[in-house]
Amino acid sequence: MSKPLVSVLIDTYNHERFIEQAIVSVLEQDVPPAEMEVVVVDDGSTDRTPDLVRKFLPRVRYLHKENGGQASAFNFGVPETHGGIVAFLDGDDYWAKDKLRLVLEAFANNPEVGAVGHGYYEVDSGSKPLGMAVPDRDYRFDLRDAAAAQLSAQFGCFLGTSRFTARRDVLQRILPVPEELVVEADEYMFTLAPAIAPVMVLSRPLFHYRLHNGNLFMIQADDRVRLRRKQQVLAALVRTLPGALERLGVSGDAIKIVLEHLRLDAKRMGLSLDGGKPWQTFAVERAAFIQSYTKVGLGYRMFKWFVLGLTLVTPPRRFYGLRRWYAARGLRRLRKVLGEPTSSAPIIQTTTQTRN
Repeated sequence: MSKPLVSVLIDTYNHERFIEQAIVSVLEQDVPPAEMEVVVVDDGSTDRTPDLVRKFLPRVRYLHKENGGQASAFNFGVPETHGGIVAFLDGDDYWAKDKLRLVLEAFANNPEVGAVGHGYYEVDSGSKPLGMAVPDRDYRFDLRDAAAAQLSAQFGCFLGTSRFTARRDVLQRILPVPEELVVEADEYMFTLAPAIAPVMVLSRPLFHYRLHNGNLFMIQADDRVRLRRKQQVLAALVRTLPGALERLGVSGDAIKIVLEHLRLDAKRMGLSLDGGKPWQTFAVERAAFIQSYTKVGLGYRMFKWFVLGLTLVTPPRRFYGLRRWYAARGLRRLRKVLGEPTSSAPIIQTTTQTRN
């Protein structure tokens, strides 16, 4: 096989329920087979994933490794690919049929762009539609200064694994990803990418993000092992990214801006798991509120100040338990009564069904 235009890297671990759909969604892309290679990196699956992937040989290349987490899968898999562009896909997600064509067109029309992301659909474990999220238009951004970093900080949700495609020379400057990032290694890559070259985000939903009990979004409140793992990974991102960004020439002000959401998430999770002082909860929640919204009506503002007051009289673990209870019962719909605040991120989001 001659050198392909694009390599697709599918990382998988115990995805026997989903891996076939992921692979088929790649093989059905509107890209000539001679221009695309598909590499599946199996991070030590113990279920039927290996047998299911092998059904697609030789149209895909199957690589097995000992379990080490997402970062180790990327570090192992990317050097095994040959395309000048590498597109990533998690083994429990799947692409829309025009994903690769539109992303490759974006690269071709914007030769200075180093990475491309896009909007997405949300589906449940059975592929039932739950909603959609897209930016309100196409965007380009980098990390050349604080203003650019502010824009970059708003688009992480459009650059996770299954929506992230990058030029090989960009990835070569990013890798290796710290292997302690057993999850959320994609955040390390897409945070560094705009420090190397401009990043483009397309206002099209081009993949299906599957919400199921095995992914980070759906961690249960009583699953302290997975919650602890996520907290440790967030702390590792906060620890490792500043130095990597500095080495790429990003200013201190821009680094602070682009990493603020990670610092807040890490502090939130630490307070939720380990407790702390009520004033610490107040400081974190107030900062998150200021960061999240640009326009807030009187009704929601009064509600939020009530919540912030609650943080000062409630132990952190108890407060975040109440917060999970509130979300689990769909009480966030009260926002519609109080007046939806305007998000600081230019995102169009629709929901077709309440998440369980």
